[in-house]
Amino acid sequence: MTPEATAPDLDLLAPALDQIMREAGEIAAGFFHRGARRWEKADSSPVTEGDIAVDTFLKARLPPLLAGSGWLSEETADTAERLQRSHVWVVDPIDGTRAFADGIPMWVISVALVERGRPVLAAIFNPLADEYFEATAGGGARLNGQAIMATSPSGLAGLSISGPAPLFDLFAAFGARKAPWVYALAYRLVHVAAGRIDVATARTNPKDWDLAAADLILHEAGAVLTDLQGRELTYNRLQVSHPALIAAGRAIHSTLVTAIASQNRSSQT
Repeated sequence: MTPEATAPDLDLLAPALDQIMREAGEIAAGFFHRGARRWEKADSSPVTEGDIAVDTFLKARLPPLLAGSGWLSEETADTAERLQRSHVWVVDPIDGTRAFADGIPMWVISVALVERGRPVLAAIFNPLADEYFEATAGGGARLNGQAIMATSPSGLAGLSISGPAPLFDLFAAFGARKAPWVYALAYRLVHVAAGRIDVATARTNPKDWDLAAADLILHEAGAVLTDLQGRELTYNRLQVSHPALIAAGRAIHSTLVTAIASQNRSSQT
């Protein structure tokens, strides 16, 4: 029988995670500045020696923080063992690998602790910009120690949206404006949490490691991340892929979901 993780003390785990993330950031930044060797994985997605080095470091440091915790990472071979764990570290050692490999400083390290399907502790770190986003369940969201909050627009007109063109086109008719592209999905999502943009979207097939940390940070900043039908996400399932997604402040999110449904109905008639 797989041992259950001990109940986490989030107030103790958060500063420990902060230190580990900053050390991981130094490792990643070193590879970024030197120019990391790059190759393609079996699914044709890119990976670099920086991804592997950060993944190795985090796998050595994070599980010991919580006895009995499991592991799910983009750069570690997956096993069903994590499904038996009540607490699982969900990790993207470098989210935005293409940007990282191309010398574009728009990538982050993303870590979440998931408890029975939902994140309870999260950190997303851009070491080049020295931006550390963090959240604990019920404890609010912060950027470099300062509380952050999503915007609360009253209507669709003028909304700033960052995401792939097909999803933006759904809102163009309502007067939304296109915000600058943010390469790393986790980073794009926490731009909503920080109030930098109103809405972020993602095309079909994002993975747990792209989303879990940002999901909690969004939630604690007064925003919502769901699929296009408004359904909440569950993590650490056998299937780690998700459908197309939308993130926005609670005040406007349901209006956006309704607008998507309306547009979809119109396109079918």
